[in-house]
Amino acid sequence: MKEYVIVDGYNIIGDWPELVKLKKQSLIDARDALIEKMAEYQAITGRNVIIVFDAHLVKGIGAKDHLYRVEVIYTRQKETADERIERLAKQLKNVNTQIYVATSDHVEQRVIFANGALRTSARELRLQVEDVERTIGQAVKDVESTSKKGNIALSEEVAEFFDKWRRKGH
Repeated sequence: MKEYVIVDGYNIIGDWPELVKLKKQSLIDARDALIEKMAEYQAITGRNVIIVFDAHLVKGIGAKDHLYRVEVIYTRQKETADERIERLAKQLKNVNTQIYVATSDHVEQRVIFANGALRTSARELRLQVEDVERTIGQAVKDVESTSKKGNIALSEEVAEFFDKWRRKGH
């Protein structure tokens, strides 16, 4: 079964303490940090991640982008993230898919649940992301301890991923 996690971007940024702090300095940096965290989440869980950001904080006519293989959507002006998320949930839902919507907006949770999607609160998503980060951290330690004993072959993509993780200081 194909799984999708649709993330209400600004709702999550407004809930996770580390992103709230980062947002005070730079909204762009907070968005980028969320996208990176969700890319790691997607890589480990295999779930397809779509992050939706409201247009009211980004000028322009709506856009779609892929960063780190994560689909990022900026809504059109006068379109809310909630409206886009509801439409996406309806479009993606079928017998072969499971949709999760990550938001702590209680009204939105009820609406998406009525459309057949499951809700994940911002807190629950944060716990899942922290678990993914622990998994990656352990994998890095395992690779480091194994590589001290002898060289192991890693694909270029995996080696680059671990190198970026190591440089972050995790």
